[in-house]
Amino acid sequence: MQRIDRLGVLLSFVGALALTLLPLVVFKANRIVPGEPRALFDLVPMAAMALYFSLTAAAAVAVFVQSPRVRLLAALIGIAALAVAVAAAADILTPAGNRVVRVAPGAGFWIVLIALGLLATDALTRLRPGPVLRVATLVIFLAATLTALGSGFFDDLSIMREYAVNATRFAHEAQRHLLLALGSLAAAVIVALPLGVLCHRQPRLRSAVLGVLNVVQTIPSIALFGILMAPLAAMALAFPALAALGLSGIGAAPAAIALFLYSLLPIVGNTVVGLGRVSPAAVDAARGMGLTDGQLLGQIELPLALPTILTGIRIVLVQNIGMVTIAALIGGGGFGAFVFQGIGQTAIDLVLLGAIPTVVLAFSAAVVLDALTDLTRRVPR
Repeated sequence: MQRIDRLGVLLSFVGALALTLLPLVVFKANRIVPGEPRALFDLVPMAAMALYFSLTAAAAVAVFVQSPRVRLLAALIGIAALAVAVAAAADILTPAGNRVVRVAPGAGFWIVLIALGLLATDALTRLRPGPVLRVATLVIFLAATLTALGSGFFDDLSIMREYAVNATRFAHEAQRHLLLALGSLAAAVIVALPLGVLCHRQPRLRSAVLGVLNVVQTIPSIALFGILMAPLAAMALAFPALAALGLSGIGAAPAAIALFLYSLLPIVGNTVVGLGRVSPAAVDAARGMGLTDGQLLGQIELPLALPTILTGIRIVLVQNIGMVTIAALIGGGGFGAFVFQGIGQTAIDLVLLGAIPTVVLAFSAAVVLDALTDLTRRVPR
């Protein structure tokens, strides 16, 4: 008897409802006016039928096929067909030479994309790829996506038109986003690792330090940005040399300091936990071999605690990539500048221009650091 996959049934049902009841794309005469929903079969029949058959095949595989490789292939083909159909719809609905019209993916597109993404994620979970294969898959997927976007086939989509208008600024904000996220992480690692080691050695100090860092972690990000603005502005006014270096009450300085403060707890906490899990027998054997405290820390304790420490660093990096978006409210820059500009102008495509790269960066960072953590666990000690 053919076994039916319950997740596949659910995803197929949700996808079918989305394509039937919700628009595949939204047509706007310009970026401000309300959009007109366009369903799947409002497209050119060939594009609609190709998408219909591709998604029907993906649904059948999701329901009846148990092979994770086949399920993954079906999900990827479905995603490709969905992307091609939306691009074809934008090309059909956009008059030749018109740079004002906007065609954006509709609710049906996003729901079907999520369903196909969940199918692909389920297949990858069943395959259990190793860390190197996970990173290689991510690189291939990102390369294929960037190649497709750079081909010009998707240029009539509204988000690509927003990118074309803001290409130079996009590159600048991307650089600033990465600088804030990675710079605050690097500073936190430099401070938090020695502090975590010290807290491991001194239990009394551990309670006080972790208590203070826990309090910092409970402060909402916008509130912390606001708290830092006044003292930093006063310092810049009192010490012109600091102002010349870029210190001010708004901009990158309060954003970087806030991100640094938020980054301390996960790294300090995981360093303490990782060092605490080191086997006492390994420590005693190292001491018996004549290792000094410094050698013991560098050659035994830190290498054994490294997977736990890297887990804390992964948490911090993903957290910082997301929080830099909010820092745009105080002039910190980054992709959040597009998000909040789009909100202010009721331009959802501009919001997506900032939100989608942020999600991709956070996801990519999580995959790479998860893989690195797995590799450190497999290295013989």
